[in-house]
Amino acid sequence: MLMRTDPFRELDRLAQQLMNTGTWSRPSTMAMDAYREGDEYVVAFDLPGVSAEAIDIDVERNALTVKAERRPVAKADDVQMELSERPLGVFSRQIVLADTLDTEQIKADYDAGVLTLRIPIAERAKPRRIAIGGGSDRKEISG
Repeated sequence: MLMRTDPFRELDRLAQQLMNTGTWSRPSTMAMDAYREGDEYVVAFDLPGVSAEAIDIDVERNALTVKAERRPVAKADDVQMELSERPLGVFSRQIVLADTLDTEQIKADYDAGVLTLRIPIAERAKPRRIAIGGGSDRKEISG
């Protein structure tokens, strides 16, 4: 049996749990990191305890939407929950991607509760050198 020593912490946890339980019509947000690594833009979402089958990734134009659902673990009838702090429900995050990213080539990996999306930077957005044309076609104006 677990002993609870701080009643205010428990009250805060209960309030958080009531306010942050996500539903499909009103999902909770999920933590994420976004950074550039070489020629890719990387977005990592924290989704601990979510199975890969419960994650939906959609791209429409330049809007990327990630939705996930953490379901309760099936328990036997004789199990009595002593403490439940891990939030359940639906989590969602939508980010707007720049036009400079190639949304057709997104790669997704899910490992150790972290969903990692790698989005390549489009060729048209990469820096390139512009050659200057030769001056042999110059005409001189004489007066």
